[in-house]
Amino acid sequence: MSDITLSSAVRANLNTLQQTASFMSDVQNKLATGKKVNSALDNPSNFFTASGLQSRANDLGTLLDDMGQSVQTIKAADDGITAITKLVESAKAKANQALQTGSQYERKQFAAQYNELLTQIEDVAKDAGYKGKNLLAGTGNDLRTIFNEDSTSKLDVSAVDYTDTTLSTGLNLSDINEGTGGGTGFNLSGGKTTITLAGADGALNSNSVLSELTALPSTTSTITFADQTVSTAGASLGTVSQTATVQDLVDGLNAQEGVRAEFDETNGELTIYSNETFALTDGTNASSTANLTFGTVEAAVTGADFTAGSTLADSGSFALGDTITLTDGNNYELGSLEIEADTTVDDLTNFINDFNGVSASFANGRVAVTSETDLTINSKRSGSDNTDFGAQGFSATTGGNFSIATDDDSGFATDNDINRTVSKLNNALSNLRSQASEFGTNLSIVENRQDFTRSLINTLEEGAGKLTLADTNEEGANLLALQTRQQLASTSLSFASQADQNVLRLF
Repeated sequence: MSDITLSSAVRANLNTLQQTASFMSDVQNKLATGKKVNSALDNPSNFFTASGLQSRANDLGTLLDDMGQSVQTIKAADDGITAITKLVESAKAKANQALQTGSQYERKQFAAQYNELLTQIEDVAKDAGYKGKNLLAGTGNDLRTIFNEDSTSKLDVSAVDYTDTTLSTGLNLSDINEGTGGGTGFNLSGGKTTITLAGADGALNSNSVLSELTALPSTTSTITFADQTVSTAGASLGTVSQTATVQDLVDGLNAQEGVRAEFDETNGELTIYSNETFALTDGTNASSTANLTFGTVEAAVTGADFTAGSTLADSGSFALGDTITLTDGNNYELGSLEIEADTTVDDLTNFINDFNGVSASFANGRVAVTSETDLTINSKRSGSDNTDFGAQGFSATTGGNFSIATDDDSGFATDNDINRTVSKLNNALSNLRSQASEFGTNLSIVENRQDFTRSLINTLEEGAGKLTLADTNEEGANLLALQTRQQLASTSLSFASQADQNVLRLF
């Protein structure tokens, strides 16, 4: 087009139109993008300064996201501590409940419940993680939160380990022994015979002298107590001389283990009960198998194993009115049974079976007893404080008192055991409260830095905007002015063109 010649007026108007169109394009771009600086060509200083501010804001935005995740991790740990604290308080309540009862069996149940609570504490600690980070799981779970771009400002939160309650650096709570049961048994046997003690003048009374007995072979004889099961000759267990009284004879019989005697003064009848074969023999013929005979009745008792229906009063161990009492290792009385005329072996086993943690069965003359706690079965003679099984009451195979001592007592068996556990629980609660306070402080710090970072990002973006953002009102006014200028330039160009057209009139 270089060979086309334009007049100066047309060319001036054309240049004005081209310049106006360029200005309008710039203004329209600013309005479309909202920025007055879109590239370094627009304003290098503002462009690069704003880019730096925006880059920092973007970096802080990434850190802000990490802070938000740190907040959630700490909150998850705090939720775990809250739940664990409630479980520890429940464990302490169980220990206090155990203190309020003397029953070893009930304490054993509380011990089992206490151990289950410790298991739940460990489970809660294991589940308190967030996105693979668990501040209650110990090693490898420390949390670092970075607050600025060059990582010079940060917060480190140390993890604790509550997944194992036994750790001394944690809760220091160990499972307590729930206790193991034990068992033993005792034999029940017996037999009885009744003889009439008579002299020349008739029946004797308690104060009568034994020399009056018409059954003695001679006035120099003594009455010997013989255990016929040791040898056929009857081993001597003791003697009573003829100068002794009938009461002395009764006392002598009652002093023999497994032997019991009752004397009725109204008719002179002496009833002898024995768990084993037992006899009264003539002291002058102690090696003889012959037993003393009173009238037509021989003074000998043949012991035999009881059956389930045998009455306990037919044993050499028990008398009417005796009281059988069950107590545990804390001397807590479970219950008692009074021997009556119709109290049978079945009644005894049923009585023992009535109590939680204790069971009994009877077979072949032997009562087998098992107990989850220490157990003692006392037999107390009516009107006496004597509870020695060696002289009365149960006859165990080894003799002596009848009791069950478990190999392992419950960790709540004694008050001292429970009080030590309560002390540990109090320390654990103190540890939890301290740790909760520490996590709370860390959470407050991170949330504070989170708010600060959010404000700083806004400040940086606002500053970048002031350097690059366009004033839409101003740019709108500029576009309107440019449009007016464009219209005026177009009109002027038209006038200039008309001037050139006047030459046509010459033709």
